[in-house]
Amino acid sequence: MSRGYFADMHDLKKNGGKIAMASKSLIPAAAAVKFPTLEVSYSDGEVFKLPLGSDGKVVDPNKMDIPKATLLCLSFRASSQGMNDSWSKPFLNAFSDSKNIHLYEVSFVDSWLLSRKPVKWLLLRMMKKSNLIENTSGLQRQFVYSFGDNYYFRKELRILNLLTGYVFLLDKFGRIRWQGFGAATEEEISSLNSCVSLLLEEK
Repeated sequence: MSRGYFADMHDLKKNGGKIAMASKSLIPAAAAVKFPTLEVSYSDGEVFKLPLGSDGKVVDPNKMDIPKATLLCLSFRASSQGMNDSWSKPFLNAFSDSKNIHLYEVSFVDSWLLSRKPVKWLLLRMMKKSNLIENTSGLQRQFVYSFGDNYYFRKELRILNLLTGYVFLLDKFGRIRWQGFGAATEEEISSLNSCVSLLLEEK
């Protein structure tokens, strides 16, 4: 967890950010682990926690406001945003009409200065101008931001290289049922879509 930028860059040049291949099948519910609670902000300043229902309140996972499947694309540095696009854009096209799926692109801002309130609100205002919802009828590509130190969050997910992208598919209970890294391949996109379809059928 104490790796530096040059070690991350060395790995990026070596494998292009593909630190591992994505899961080929859905992780069984009994073996799946919970995604750690993460506080995020929309560009308008609204704060909430992911996965939905992880704020300590009693939530019925069968209610419509809790999606059956959630795709989280995590970006710790600008270098991984293009990698995450390779997952999120095909995903958005495949499930554009679904109302039981959520898609979040999470950008992490770990700079102490940028996490300070006056600068943070200014940064969010700037983000608001650039973040456009790409679909208003069904599935939406939602951009959110996590501010402050993320060491323990990364430790829980065993995230080492900050220059690559990380993608997690969660079920309605907030459990990790599939995982991807770096830029997507066609085979991995097909695997992801199949896993989402299986989640939608789960009771």
